[in-house]
Amino acid sequence: MASPDLETGTKSAQRDIYSVSRLNREVRMLLEQGFARVWLEGELSNIARPSSGHVYFTLKDARAQIRAAMFRNRGQMLRFAPEEGMQVLVRAKVSLYEPRGDYQLIVEHMEEAGDGALRRAFEELKQKLAAEGLFAPETKHALPALPRRIGVITSPSGAAIRDVLSVLRRRFPAIPVLVYPVPVQGKDAAIQIADTIRLASDRGDCDVLILTRGGGSLEDLWSFNEEVVARAVHACRIPLVSAVGHEIDFTIADFVADQRAPTPSAAAELVSPDQQEWLARINTLAGRLENRWQQALTLGRQQASWLQKRLQQLHPGQQLRQQGQRLDQLEQRSRFIVSKYISDLKAELNEASGRLKRLSPLHGIAQQRLRQAALGQRLGSTAQRLLADKQRRLALCSRALDTISPLATLERGYAIVSRLPERHILHQANQVKPGDQVEARLSEGILVCTVEQAREIT
Repeated sequence: MASPDLETGTKSAQRDIYSVSRLNREVRMLLEQGFARVWLEGELSNIARPSSGHVYFTLKDARAQIRAAMFRNRGQMLRFAPEEGMQVLVRAKVSLYEPRGDYQLIVEHMEEAGDGALRRAFEELKQKLAAEGLFAPETKHALPALPRRIGVITSPSGAAIRDVLSVLRRRFPAIPVLVYPVPVQGKDAAIQIADTIRLASDRGDCDVLILTRGGGSLEDLWSFNEEVVARAVHACRIPLVSAVGHEIDFTIADFVADQRAPTPSAAAELVSPDQQEWLARINTLAGRLENRWQQALTLGRQQASWLQKRLQQLHPGQQLRQQGQRLDQLEQRSRFIVSKYISDLKAELNEASGRLKRLSPLHGIAQQRLRQAALGQRLGSTAQRLLADKQRRLALCSRALDTISPLATLERGYAIVSRLPERHILHQANQVKPGDQVEARLSEGILVCTVEQAREIT
């Protein structure tokens, strides 16, 4: 039987004892591998921004909270500034901060939740459509001054349609109104609004359209911020006025529409003329028309009287006498013109004949021959002068070359000595030693010699 000490040592050797850091590291690995990326919504608190650029905060709801960290490279991509109490939606991986053993989230993406997310989506779509030119003023249609029929796209049970119809009845009840019923909020409302706009545009029953609904929250008005509605408004061939919500409410449809009205009532006033103003204008035009008619009648009578007198003056006998006299004048004028034309032609002919003689090629050829002969003489004398000058220079150069030529030196009894076999020219006696062969080049012929003694001249 083993002793107690030996048994205790054996059991200790069989235990896998963790260090704290090892435990935290393996727990972190389990958390990161066991959970995929998760989306969480919660309220921001305890926000800290150290000089490193990282963002540390707590994400909480009514019953729990968790620490979170968003590193600098991810935080630089935020499109808003996180603030205490802000409701956000984050995408993160679950992890553990090993030095303290704190369970935490590593946040990779953060966006505002609820109304904040809608506003960001609103701004993103607004920038996108503006870049495509959907808000450009040159794409807008002008509203008709006196529409034959007004179309209203809205909910048939809302307060907006009652306000619009009330204003239209008050301002110009003679203009018919066509209501296109459509839901203005809820699921698929945006698609139905877009389809109704396209239907109204294709049918062309109205000269102007009002797209409207009453006020509400941003979420209530969101159908009018959908891209499908914006593109339907832009493609509409009928002028369209957007009047969604109250004066402070702006939707994407307002920016795309041909005009925006702050309220449904204002939209009705914008598209409908004032009946009293039109009646006053019609009365004014009727008075002006009557005055013009009286003026035209008086002018017609005056013209009739003048024409009657003119008719008497234009009797056929009087016309024949005037035409005969005019014929005589034209005959005299024609003779003068023909005579002057013939004289001008003769003068031009004489002048052309003189120019032709002056410009005869024979005269030019004679001048060119004389010029050629003179140039030939100049060329010959110049060539002779240049040749004589070159010959003189050649003679001078030959004499100078003979003076410095080594051959002339050899003719005076000198020799050029070089060591064999390299044929290096010798300048000093100590460049060779007895027994070396040298070559001496004379004025005529070459001597190959063996050195017997080499000494310097003192």
